[in-house]
Amino acid sequence: MNYFKELKVWQKAIELVTETYLKTTSFPKEEIYGLTSQIRRCAVSIPSNIAEGCGRKTNKDFSNFLGISLGSAFEFETQLIICKNLDFIKQEDFNFLEAEIQHIQNMIIKLQSTLENK
Repeated sequence: MNYFKELKVWQKAIELVTETYLKTTSFPKEEIYGLTSQIRRCAVSIPSNIAEGCGRKTNKDFSNFLGISLGSAFEFETQLIICKNLDFIKQEDFNFLEAEIQHIQNMIIKLQSTLENK
């Protein structure tokens, strides 16, 4: 499977990356090499690993990359909570991003389960 752009989970993850970059522009400047950079890298890692997994030859390899993507999604959620606790992000933006990341996590889990059952 190498048509990653057609996968809904990849599309949702790309939207998350865009939203993450937009929402983190207002973070404190002293965090540019800290939390801002880290949460952005996690967001980018999610669709990147989905795409890389699509380029692999076997479903097992693809599933492994989905596992990496899922790990990045949980890391993203953790950092999002830290951002909220530090008042770097508005509650409304937090709620939106948290719902999106949880939806993406569920989509990854379902896709991974489908691949493992083939």
